[in-house]
Amino acid sequence: MNKSFRQGQILKIIRSKEIYTQEELARELQALGVPATQVTLSRDIRELGLAKTANGYRPMPVESAGPTLEDVVNEFLQDIRIAQNQIILKTSPGNANSLAVVLDRAELDEVVGTLAGDDTVLIITPDSETAQTLRQKLLSLISG
Repeated sequence: MNKSFRQGQILKIIRSKEIYTQEELARELQALGVPATQVTLSRDIRELGLAKTANGYRPMPVESAGPTLEDVVNEFLQDIRIAQNQIILKTSPGNANSLAVVLDRAELDEVVGTLAGDDTVLIITPDSETAQTLRQKLLSLISG
């Protein structure tokens, strides 16, 4: 397994359950088929900026870097379309990636993942109802 994948799995694990020790983390990774030594986990924890809290490992708060979702939606979003559990966002050419990055950083519960082209962002949601909810949330960010 490569480092990026392993670190992504670490973040996924600590967001879904309380992990208090590196041994617990190693067991969870092993269950996912991702081997990791204690030395590797120590390095990953440091690189990911994780801190041990009363609720287990957690990412350290990060200073707000960059524009807010509201700012980017207002600047770049031109259209929203829904296709079952997928939302298609249209932007002006060259701006889809900026919108997708901010959506990913927002870690919205409704978003399973995003994919960006030049002027289109595809958002995958768990189901059609969630897609409708997210569409309304995005529309509510648009300033009159």
